[in-house]
Amino acid sequence: MDELPPRLFVTGTDTGVGKTLLSAILMAGSAATYWKPVQSGEPGDTDWVRQATGLPGGRFAPETYRFSHPLSPHAAAALAGVEIELEAFRPPPAPRLIAEGAGGVLVPLNGQDLMVDLMAHLALPVLLVARSGLGTINHTLLSLEALRRRQLEVLGVVVNGALNPANEEAISRYGQVRVLAAVEPLPRLDLAGLRAAHERYFGGRE
Repeated sequence: MDELPPRLFVTGTDTGVGKTLLSAILMAGSAATYWKPVQSGEPGDTDWVRQATGLPGGRFAPETYRFSHPLSPHAAAALAGVEIELEAFRPPPAPRLIAEGAGGVLVPLNGQDLMVDLMAHLALPVLLVARSGLGTINHTLLSLEALRRRQLEVLGVVVNGALNPANEEAISRYGQVRVLAAVEPLPRLDLAGLRAAHERYFGGRE
């Protein structure tokens, strides 16, 4: 399997599919910097990844926008009296970067831009995280279609949850995409456990 590129964007088919867990696994097994461009809700994903990995603060870049309400970014921004602007997003110049999106591919950022537009603005290759269970085929294929419509480079799909080989095969076949890993529930969420997961699922690629 080819190595993952040094800078990439982790997105998902929905909220709660495992984007932050995957980001923590990739952080634990590499020398990357973590960056969450938009955070809605507290505690933030940056806080979770830092706590789970135990990595030093210098490995974490501040969010461009951070809102307290656990809502879609456009709604959280409106409550805060803020307008999210694509031009405000400037990724940290780290040689290795894990950027993590908020919610799914078509989550709104403002009155006209969606999360996929931020991905296009940043021009980073994309890793798509999907659930393993019922409904994932439809959600994953729709997400792939949206990413490809913006001509984004899709590195592959990571399936998260209990093993489901049939769904993995369907995603690969109908989505014409590589399923890079099928991440099962981890026995421990600390640096050692996350590094072990990195070695198991991405060993030799970082």
